[in-house]
Amino acid sequence: MITFLVPLLLLHFGNLMTSILTLDTFLLAYLILFVGSLTQSLIGFGFAIVASPLLYLVDPSLVPIPIIFLGFFTSLLSILRERKSLKLDGIQYALIGRIPGGFIGTGLLIAAPSAVLGLSISLIVGATVVLSLFKFDITINKLNLFIAGVLSGIFGNIAAIGGPPIAILLSGKEANHFRTTLAAFFIVSSIIAIAILILFDLIEWVHLTTALLLLPAVLLGSFTAGPLIKHINKQHTRRFTLCLCSISALLLAVNSLSELNLGF
Repeated sequence: MITFLVPLLLLHFGNLMTSILTLDTFLLAYLILFVGSLTQSLIGFGFAIVASPLLYLVDPSLVPIPIIFLGFFTSLLSILRERKSLKLDGIQYALIGRIPGGFIGTGLLIAAPSAVLGLSISLIVGATVVLSLFKFDITINKLNLFIAGVLSGIFGNIAAIGGPPIAILLSGKEANHFRTTLAAFFIVSSIIAIAILILFDLIEWVHLTTALLLLPAVLLGSFTAGPLIKHINKQHTRRFTLCLCSISALLLAVNSLSELNLGF
């Protein structure tokens, strides 16, 4: 209850807060982030692919920078909860790839119009859903980790969705090792993404304030997941997540194509 009351009090008493988000936008964003954080904590991925397309429909300013900040805290909480299962498994090579990928993604973020970014997010999410339906037996080596890192950097700095390339590569791992390895990657890659965005002077105080305002939703989702992890059917949760992502990606694609006047 306190988790819900704190941000509401900030909205009521802070003129700065209310100038950033309307109450309707805040409540929608809060719910979306709660579901994304809960999903991430339960199955190891899903925060960004659930949250980004829906938040972009609610308010494009919420993607990608506030989501990158919030994703960092989601992953940090996962690591703290399951740190005994942490195995790095060579993800340093993926993190090296994240750097050039981050620069490419940031360049696209600067150059592309809002509607194109929205369409890009929907395509990234849609491709993730399709690829998640198949089982890949990809050799985990330095080159593949680096390539996955580059793709992660591009997707992450465009849409805060940097997880799918790494998740697909590591999908054969045991569940708790999968979650913690991804969480470790997300923590460091979020720092890399933020550093690149700062270098391009794209981060403003409003992004930090927005992330702080919405942080309780992420904390609530993570804490709610704690007692559920051992009892929930992860396959059902995964199917529900993919269905939700499919719907949100389709809605965002239609909206973006409409803005581009491509026949919708």
